[in-house]
Amino acid sequence: MFSADTLDPITHQAIDLVPSRYAVQIGDIDALVVSDGVLPLPTSTMATNADPADLANWLDHMFMPPDAFDWPLNVMVARSGDQTILIDAGLGGQFSGFPRAGQFPQRLQSAGIPLESVTDVIITHMHMDHVGGLLVPGVKERLRKDVRIHVNATEVAFWTSPDFSQTVMPKPVPAVLRSTATSFYETYRDQIRVFEDRHEVAPGVIVRHTGGHTPGHCVVDLISGGERLTFAGDAVFPVAFDHPEWHNGFEHDPEEAARVRFALFNELAENKGLLVAAHLPFPSVGRVAVEGNAFRWVPVIWDF
Repeated sequence: MFSADTLDPITHQAIDLVPSRYAVQIGDIDALVVSDGVLPLPTSTMATNADPADLANWLDHMFMPPDAFDWPLNVMVARSGDQTILIDAGLGGQFSGFPRAGQFPQRLQSAGIPLESVTDVIITHMHMDHVGGLLVPGVKERLRKDVRIHVNATEVAFWTSPDFSQTVMPKPVPAVLRSTATSFYETYRDQIRVFEDRHEVAPGVIVRHTGGHTPGHCVVDLISGGERLTFAGDAVFPVAFDHPEWHNGFEHDPEEAARVRFALFNELAENKGLLVAAHLPFPSVGRVAVEGNAFRWVPVIWDF
């Protein structure tokens, strides 16, 4: 059976046998989607307010197993002007229950993007699968001393005393989320640059607050030359196109997260921009169309 990676015969280090990065050009902005791997999760986390029979029917319709599914995890890199911006950082080694994720550092290196070249990091929110890659041993030491890490002010404040009362997560997860967010802040407090509602990190690279998934959750817009791409972080999940009203178990404010999702989908359907999200199947590049009371996902044709 073929594996996703094998050993280099000279260095004896793992090398990819499958594509793990995908390049997109947005006007003058170079963008790269990088797969951090997949997270095996119970399907019950996909739709906590849905009738179990409706969820079972949807899973069957989508040829997905009834009890567990592989949740993709993507990060992005953008180059604008003389800045190289990392958007989220994957899982790292934060949770032993997700052994197939945490691939970002070596995959970024394989893409020819040394950590030393990163001038800015945008964190959509401080869940462990978005900041954990920055806690991998050796990563901080390779980042520039003057790297700027952009995080929403509300998000930073939330993780000083996080509320999990509306989430429905696997039992070990909340404690690891807390400890990872704390470690991230303590490790990078001198590099963190907080912002409120909207901040232009580099020409055409704009991070804006949405809330919902977490109180300080943000999306990132790449806008250049009349083209645009939105990296939606965790505002979007695979089931969301058919059922944007279904709540995800990792959402700290599910009702607000659903409102954010509807607004974002309607915005994308109107502006016809590209969508990339952390948990859509790699390479997660496509467009959104309105279909009745829900939406339709239209993947781009793979360009190679």
